[in-house]
Amino acid sequence: MLDFTSDLAGDALSPSRASDAAPADDRALLDAYSNAVIDVTERVGPAVVRVETGPKAGATAGSRGGLGSGIVISPDGLVLTNSHVVGSSKSIRLRDVEGVVTDAQVLGVDPDTDLALLRANHARDLRYAALGNSKSLRRGQLVVAIGNPLGFESTVTAGVVSALGRSIRSVSGRMIEDVIQTDAALNPGNSGGALVSSAAEVIGINTAIIQGAQGICFAVASNTAQFVLSEIIRHGYVRRAYIGVSGQTAPVPRRHALLAGVENKMGALLMQIEQDGPAARAGLLPGDVVIRLDGVDINGVDDLIRVLDRDRIGRTIAMDVLRLGRLRGIDIHPVERKPAARQAG
Repeated sequence: MLDFTSDLAGDALSPSRASDAAPADDRALLDAYSNAVIDVTERVGPAVVRVETGPKAGATAGSRGGLGSGIVISPDGLVLTNSHVVGSSKSIRLRDVEGVVTDAQVLGVDPDTDLALLRANHARDLRYAALGNSKSLRRGQLVVAIGNPLGFESTVTAGVVSALGRSIRSVSGRMIEDVIQTDAALNPGNSGGALVSSAAEVIGINTAIIQGAQGICFAVASNTAQFVLSEIIRHGYVRRAYIGVSGQTAPVPRRHALLAGVENKMGALLMQIEQDGPAARAGLLPGDVVIRLDGVDINGVDDLIRVLDRDRIGRTIAMDVLRLGRLRGIDIHPVERKPAARQAG
């Protein structure tokens, strides 16, 4: 009897034959990945411009400007970038991938989301990119970052969506919600560039890097950008409610929570009340702890800021506060906050 067992086992486990098959599979996978990145780059890359800013307003003689990136989102020259890229610069120029330079003007800024909207002067029929739906993203999804890091134009890096729904603090001190975390490498000068899905849709605007942390980068979600864009086009700024207080997040003593019948462990402690502001007129006092506003639980000052959106401007809404351990109900009438001024980046 002939025994083929050793021959079959040898064939199955032969390292030479296994390695012969592997490169073909690796090449196929590599080609698919490369083709996806190349396709995205060719379709969206021409819509990413370099943003060159002049000296900041009030800067000393000899001061230099800065560099960043921007995304053309309409053929008539609307460009999204970061608020901190624009800052309070006296002059702004845009340079496209072909080297064509045009001046630009600021239509509006929103430091609370670190976004700004520019319009390119004397530019028409530009290559532009579409804003996608960031709510459709999934962790692990392929994304491509396109920008001008360190002044090098049209640089492309690829990675995956590391996390969704992050929150980071903006230059104004407010929290930017629904931020996308990615491991696509970003460097100074990439701010304002595009974070693009494999469908060649802009699903984020690159905004920040955590210094000292490798491979952790952030982008403002495209849905947030859509909201800011529409508000700036309609009003010139983003409308938000205002009640005239300053405060901080503070713990709610357990005995006060039990006495008041609430479950909040934290609340927004009011430190200062603006004279003749909505809070002062409503009877709020320093030391009050806000635990609910318009039916929404408030577990800190960031929650309070988040709830004071445009939908609550001009409405009388209910606020629950703890004052000396006792629950009080107060009616307050938020007004529209003054437009954010352009700030130095």
